[in-house]
Amino acid sequence: MNKAEILIIDDEAPIRKLLEITLESNDYKVWQADSGKNGILMAVNHPPELILLDIGLPDKSGHELLKELRTWYTKGIIMLSVQNSEEDIVKALDNGATDYLTKPFRTAELLARIRSILKRNQRNEDCTISTFGRLQIDFSARIVKKDNDVIKLTATEFNLLALFMQNEGRVLTHQYILKEIWGVGYQTETQYLRVFVGTLRKKIEENPNQPKHIVTESGVGYRFS
Repeated sequence: MNKAEILIIDDEAPIRKLLEITLESNDYKVWQADSGKNGILMAVNHPPELILLDIGLPDKSGHELLKELRTWYTKGIIMLSVQNSEEDIVKALDNGATDYLTKPFRTAELLARIRSILKRNQRNEDCTISTFGRLQIDFSARIVKKDNDVIKLTATEFNLLALFMQNEGRVLTHQYILKEIWGVGYQTETQYLRVFVGTLRKKIEENPNQPKHIVTESGVGYRFS
């Protein structure tokens, strides 16, 4: 039994019902809200393990609600929207969305995204050492190994790799990465990011020209897998 609690915030009753049936049939416990106001109240009173948040709400936009939630809620939020423009996706990710799905979506894909986020949450809570294939990272000791051999990384390279690994499966925008690693004011310095991603790939990837870990999301950013 998964038993993880998931909150659906969506004003469309048919969508909520579809999600409820899908999630409950996979042993998740489901809470529902049909507006931003009710969604906040539900999240406060019953903090879930993950939130499915629709962008088009009747009382406020999902983007506004996302920013409000991110002032205190630290777990996964998947944005749902009929909009699939690059600008809309980047805005959601920059505002703190963990992932983004465009309606209509395949339930199998949604469930896979949910599993990935919940596993990452559990891993981050359980230990300071994580393993990804042949890579292992010790966040507290700041040590990275590949096949038990220590990889020499600069401080910035380690911080960048740690950020990727802590957000496994999540698309991180260029602006978000630059702000987290270099600070406010560097969000336009994309050449910094390209250089460090290139050097990091040379150290951890089998084939840096065809990376399997640090994957480029064209026009948006990077995803670690």
